[in-house]
Amino acid sequence: MRGRIPDSFIDELLARVDIVDVIERRVPLKKAGREWTACCPFHNERSPSFYVSPAKQFYHCFGCGAHGSAVKFLMDYERLEFPDAVEELAQSVGLTVPREGGDDRPREDKTDLYALLDAAAGWYEKELPRSPEAQAYCKKRGLDAETIKRFRIGWAPAGFDGVIKALGGSDRRMKLLNEAGMVASNERGSRYDRFRERLMFPILDRRGRVIAFGGRVLQSEQGPKYLNSPETPLFHKGRELFALWQVKQANPSLARIVVVEGYMDVIAMHQAGLPIAVATLGTATTPEHTEVLFRAAPDVVFCFDGDRAGRAAAWKALESALPRLRDGRQAYFLFLPDGEDPDTLIRKEGKDGFEKRLKAATPLSEYFFGELAHDVDTASLDGRARLAERARPLIARLPDGAFRDLMAQELEKRTGARASLESAPSPRTSINRPTVVQRSLVRSAIALLLAQPGAAEQVERPYGFLRLDKPGVELLAELIDMARSRPGINSAMLVEHFAERAEYPALQKLMAAMVVGEPEAQRAEFFDALKRMEQQAVIQRRDWLTAKSRDGALDSAEKAELRELLAARVVPPASA
Repeated sequence: MRGRIPDSFIDELLARVDIVDVIERRVPLKKAGREWTACCPFHNERSPSFYVSPAKQFYHCFGCGAHGSAVKFLMDYERLEFPDAVEELAQSVGLTVPREGGDDRPREDKTDLYALLDAAAGWYEKELPRSPEAQAYCKKRGLDAETIKRFRIGWAPAGFDGVIKALGGSDRRMKLLNEAGMVASNERGSRYDRFRERLMFPILDRRGRVIAFGGRVLQSEQGPKYLNSPETPLFHKGRELFALWQVKQANPSLARIVVVEGYMDVIAMHQAGLPIAVATLGTATTPEHTEVLFRAAPDVVFCFDGDRAGRAAAWKALESALPRLRDGRQAYFLFLPDGEDPDTLIRKEGKDGFEKRLKAATPLSEYFFGELAHDVDTASLDGRARLAERARPLIARLPDGAFRDLMAQELEKRTGARASLESAPSPRTSINRPTVVQRSLVRSAIALLLAQPGAAEQVERPYGFLRLDKPGVELLAELIDMARSRPGINSAMLVEHFAERAEYPALQKLMAAMVVGEPEAQRAEFFDALKRMEQQAVIQRRDWLTAKSRDGALDSAEKAELRELLAARVVPPASA
């Protein structure tokens, strides 16, 4: 049982999901014989070395070595903890994750923290109708009841202890309020509500749970326009995006996502019928943001004010996006007229007008060269040299692929200078598929069993190979026992049972190892390996008894056993 999730449920989950479907929803796959292949999502490469096996329900990259089950893929690709990855997969197949162990939760369990933040959001929601000032502001900004409900917009009233009185009824609750960033302390150590007299916007994680808040004042002279929760165990502003949950709920298949600067801009777009907008949370666009964005949609439009601050923010977004522009991903930049933002423009031009602006957004390549050359005389040799020197290190940050090649060609066309791009050496081997490596007999048997778990059903107890004194023998027996006790278990399910044990990395590597041959041939090779291990065990025992007999230390039973073994004349296997 891991994180209070029963192993039996992990079995059922991995039996229900198809790893090909899980990965294909996130990475384009192509059929390659019995397997599927793609360029690895975990490192940059030009030729595919990432393979997905439907038979094993396992993926492996022969370049960077990434491998695992559907659960492991979600953990690595979506950057989820194990329980969250299980929850995500379970939702996709209509299962509810059971929990065991009552209140004996692991220390990392944040259930109470999530519950407290949800309760805080509920309290703010109830306070909104009680404030005529907040109600008037919502009406002025054109927010309808459905939008207020969808975004769970609330109101933090005046006073220093509203949330504390509502939710901090015990030392434990006060500790949680502090951990969640809902209270602050003054120099004397007195605690008070962090958010006061602000319109409140809950920030949700990718599973729709409240993890933080953004608060907006109604009048600019009241203080900082926006105040966000501080960094907490649940909230890291450099990785989270406001309204990504709502975007995904509204768009089962998302082709384009738009990044704007403010909460109200996001909400205005959603209310106008463009539920494709998100916002960063009081910070510049980070590399983590761009990765999340491109995983949500292949096309990302960065929308900024056309002033100096907006263009500076756009350039930071471009620099963050460059290393993530694998083939198939595209970035665009939309600069708004002076004094306008998405909220005001949508009011003036409507959904169709804003859609036209989005369609006319500047492609990254055009913005890239235009921005670098804005103060350069490209008619002069010196100016072209300056442009080349500025562009080269940035183009070098692009992933290996067609877009990088075309950007280098465009640089050469504009300046006459070759890009001279040096890629970092790829960890990929010189060929996509490895040669079959020589393994010990025990490791070969385990690899074959992982390829064909159903073969265990034909292995009968007692296991003769258990007498062999070699590393891995007991692990092989345990794997056979587990496969026998769970008819129909697949390779990924078998290995996941060892997720919290020291043998897990070795089993994953053996799972990823190439096992050649048709299924029946693999089964035959597995049984042959067991037979040879039994022969090795006999020879090992015979040699040990022979050595012991030279010292005259054998008892009568051992002497009889040795005579029997010598008479059997077991021939050593060709390879051990």
